Amino acid sequence: MLTARYLLRALRFCSSAPCPRHKPSAKLSVRDALRAQNPSGERVKVQGWIRSIRSQKEVLFLHVNDGSSLESLQVVAESSFDSRELAFGSSVEVQGQLIKSPSKRQNVELKAEKIEVIGNCDAKAFPIKYKERHPLEYMRQYPHLRCRTNVLSSILRVRSEATAAIHSFFKDSGFVHIHTPIITSNDCEGAGELFQVEVMEELFKATTVTVLSNCPEDVELCHKFIAPGQKDRLEHMLKNNFLIISYTEAVEILKQASQNFTFTPEWGIDLQTEHEKYLLKHCGNIPVFIINYPLALKPFYMRDNEDGPQHTVAAVDLLVPGVGELFGGSLREERYHVLEQRLARLGLKEAYQWYLDLRQFGSVPHGGFGMGFERYLQCILGVENIKDVIPFPRFTHSCLL
Repeated sequence: MLTARYLLRALRFCSSAPCPRHKPSAKLSVRDALRAQNPSGERVKVQGWIRSIRSQKEVLFLHVNDGSSLESLQVVAESSFDSRELAFGSSVEVQGQLIKSPSKRQNVELKAEKIEVIGNCDAKAFPIKYKERHPLEYMRQYPHLRCRTNVLSSILRVRSEATAAIHSFFKDSGFVHIHTPIITSNDCEGAGELFQVEVMEELFKATTVTVLSNCPEDVELCHKFIAPGQKDRLEHMLKNNFLIISYTEAVEILKQASQNFTFTPEWGIDLQTEHEKYLLKHCGNIPVFIINYPLALKPFYMRDNEDGPQHTVAAVDLLVPGVGELFGGSLREERYHVLEQRLARLGLKEAYQWYLDLRQFGSVPHGGFGMGFERYLQCILGVENIKDVIPFPRFTHSCLL
C-alpha cells in the first residue's frame, strides 16, 4: 500500500514537472563543427545542402555544406536512412553525435541519429551536376545557383576578404567612408551613358543624368626611352618589380613595334587594350605606371603640367598583366583661375560652379585615384573574364534576375 502511494505521487510529479530528457542538440555551423577539438560524442545539429551522397550496404555517407566553409562535413548514417529525398542539392538538417573520424581525410564526422530533408532537389533537373566540372561560361546562366560551386564560392570569399581589407586599410589611415551618388547630373569624365529620368505623375521635372560606369631584353628597350636623369629612378622601380614611363615614351615604344595594331598608335590618341597588352609584354610582364597623358584625353579637373610643345596633365594609369588598366588617377587642378578659364572654354562654367566653389573657398593641392575592384580581383585570382568575379554580372543582352 505504501509502495503504491509513492508510485502514484511519482506519477503526479511527472505530470506537473518535466521528466528528465536528452540534452537538446547544439546547433553548429559546418565551419565550427570542423574546428571542434577532441570531439567526444556531444550531440549537435547541422543544417546545409548535400554536396555528395554515397550509399553502401550498411552505411550511408553524406557530405553537407552550409556555405560557412569551403570544406564539407562528412555525415555517417545507417543505410536505413537512405531515401529518394536524400539527393545531391537537397537541403537537410542532421542531428547526431560529433565524433573523431577514423579516416585521415577529416578530423571529425557526424554520426547521424536523425536526418530531415528541409527542401527537396530533383538532381536530374538541377543545373549543377554531381562530380561535373562546369565551365564558368555555363555557370553564368545560373547566377543564383553558381555560388553553390566551390569555384564561385571561393571567388566570393576572396571578394569579401578583399573588400574588408581595403576598407580596413583606409580606415586605419584616417579616411572616412562616404557614399557618393550613382546617379548624378554631372558627366565629369565624359564616359557615362546619358538617359532621361522621369518620375510618375510629373512630381519632379525630368532631368538628364549619367550613370557612373562600374567602370630582360625588353627592359633594355625601355631604357632607351628614359631620360638620362631618370635612370636611377628606373633602376629603383625595376628592383621593386614596377616600371614608370610617360605616355609619350609609351607611344614611341608602340610606334617601333613590329606588331600591327587595329588602332594605329599616334601621340594624342587614347591607349587601347591591345596597346596596353603590348606595353606590358614589352616591359617584361610587370606592373607599369604610365604618366603625363595629353590634356585633350583627360577630364577637365586634372592638373595642367603647363609643358610644351606637347600639352599634358599630371595623370597616371597603372597597367597590370592579364588585366590592363587597374588604377587611374591624377593630381587635381587646385588653381582657381586655371580651372575657371578651362571650364569657360568648354562652356561648363555655369554647370560646374559648385566645383569652382571648392577651389575658391580654401582649396589645397590634392590628388586622387580610382581602382577597378573587379579588375583587382581578376589580377589576384587569375580569372580571365570579369563576369566571373561579380556575383550578379550585367552585360549586353543579359540582366538575369
